[in-house]
Amino acid sequence: MAPLNLGDLDLTTDEFILDEVDIHIQANLEDDLVKEALKTGVDLRQYSKQVEDELQRIEQASIKDYIKESQNIASLHNQITACDSILERMEGMLSGFQSDLSSISSEIQTLQQQSVSMNMRLKNRQAVRSHLSQLVDELVVPGAMIQVILESPVTEQEFLEQLHELNNKINFAKELSFRETLACSDIQDIVDRLKIKAVTKIREFILQKIYSFRKPMTNYQIPQNTLLKYRFFYQFLLANERTVAKEIRDEYVDTMSKIYYSYFKSYSGRLLKVQYEEVADKDDLMGVEDTAKKGFFSKPSLKSRNTIFTLGQRGAVLSPAELEGPILIPHTAQRGDCRYPYETLFRSQHYALLDNGCREFLFLSDFFMVAGNSALDLFNSVMGKTLSLFLKSMSTYVSDCYDSIAVFLCIHIILRFRAITNKRTIPALDKYWDAVLELLWPRFELILEMNIQSIRNTDPQKLVGILQLVEVENFVLKMAAEFPSRRDQLIFLINNYDMMLSVLMERAADDSKEVEGFQQLLQARSQEFIEEILSSPFGGMIAFVKESEALTEKGQLDRLKNDEARITQLVRGFSSTWKQSVEALSQDVMRSFTNFKNGTGIIQGALTQLIQYYHGFHKVLAQPTFRSLAVRSELINLHHLMVEVKKHKPNF
Repeated sequence: MAPLNLGDLDLTTDEFILDEVDIHIQANLEDDLVKEALKTGVDLRQYSKQVEDELQRIEQASIKDYIKESQNIASLHNQITACDSILERMEGMLSGFQSDLSSISSEIQTLQQQSVSMNMRLKNRQAVRSHLSQLVDELVVPGAMIQVILESPVTEQEFLEQLHELNNKINFAKELSFRETLACSDIQDIVDRLKIKAVTKIREFILQKIYSFRKPMTNYQIPQNTLLKYRFFYQFLLANERTVAKEIRDEYVDTMSKIYYSYFKSYSGRLLKVQYEEVADKDDLMGVEDTAKKGFFSKPSLKSRNTIFTLGQRGAVLSPAELEGPILIPHTAQRGDCRYPYETLFRSQHYALLDNGCREFLFLSDFFMVAGNSALDLFNSVMGKTLSLFLKSMSTYVSDCYDSIAVFLCIHIILRFRAITNKRTIPALDKYWDAVLELLWPRFELILEMNIQSIRNTDPQKLVGILQLVEVENFVLKMAAEFPSRRDQLIFLINNYDMMLSVLMERAADDSKEVEGFQQLLQARSQEFIEEILSSPFGGMIAFVKESEALTEKGQLDRLKNDEARITQLVRGFSSTWKQSVEALSQDVMRSFTNFKNGTGIIQGALTQLIQYYHGFHKVLAQPTFRSLAVRSELINLHHLMVEVKKHKPNF
């Protein structure tokens, strides 16, 4: 049986408390061994004695074990004592290390503070050195600068470079003088002398270029371009010697004002020598009867009178090619015995003004460094006399002009030239354009009113012929509208216009306004018919060419680079069918028109138009966007195509 646990039951203690005894008894009673003993009826006294004997036996065994291990215990004690000694020494060493580290940390902090302080002093010294170095560099005038400014021609690049440096030193010296820097006085004298020398050389150079404008037959644009190359010269003068700069500017204005005035006065006078000798007068009105007429369709006495009331080819002056084309050369026109209507001379005169005016305004703005109202004022100083000359000449012409078409075309020329200057952002001529329009519009309205009044005053019997022609034309248009297709309508109109024109030409002059009017109608409908008959066999290619040209103008031709299948089909389709299509087209045209000459003319026009379209097709495919297409090798050679087409042109 296991011994009872009576270690906690100390009966000898002075602090014995019965309550605690009860607790211990109760706890022992809960012990499993006690429960087992009570359950089996064991004698507790005997059991207690057994437990006590067992404890004594264990105690004796433990004593023997301690005695047996006494040497080991003594050795362990000695080892523990030695370890305590070692640990004590280590503690002392670590305490020393800790003290040393504290000292080192303090020294490091001191060094760090010294480093920050030294770094700050270094930065301050570097900053001072940089400023002092820059100051010294700006103050020092190199010998190379002195030599170049004094000896080198102003056209040398090194002179221009040293002039820039000198300008910087002059500005720097001014800045130092404001700060009352003592070092400024050391260089002021030499800088001033170099400035005087540079100003003298620049003045001589610019004046020489300005005087070169005055030489006869001089292209003044060349010296102007030279001056623009050295525009800094004027900037230097303006900054450092305004009196000389003003002298240069005044001399230029005076010289160019005289040059432009002389040139345009001479040019305008020579232009008038190639104007039509016969011009409209106050009697050339729509309702005024020509005294030389025998009848309504008789040829008028005025050689070019039909141009007064019929636009004809005069409107071509507004086409882009002619509007901005080269100006007329009067002596060349005189040698060729050429004569021109007033609007053509007006266009040439004002295009020369536009071209020279735009170039002059840009030069003035760039070289003299002006903008806004200052630039406009300077431009007017140069071109004012010339513009006044133009306005005076225009006023003289307009006051005695009865050619409404000439005035109207001049108005549109001015409107388009004004659009060109606006596109170029050149406002210099805006007031002049407005002044010309203020002269032309009232005169145009007056001429129209005079023509209207002349018609009102005309005998109605004299207008019967005109009314009959109008009625016939309206009847033909109504009859054409009865045909279901536009192609049939055009055939009907062309045949009837051709017949009416034949009748008119038998009774009226070839250059009468009635004949010219029906010729224009016939030509317009014939051209429309040509487009109509080409659209069926060649419509795909024509549409592609027009689309490509439109995209090319917008810079978007790359949008068609993925249309290889479409292009291949167009190339091969044209190559395989064009001969049959042209043959069928020719036969169809000859069957459609009663006048053989008219029919062959339409065929020739159609074939010419076809070649132009195919030439455009060639040009489109020659662009870099399509150069990689293999099908380009299958294109028909244009020369070969023209030779083949000639075989299909009927002969008269």
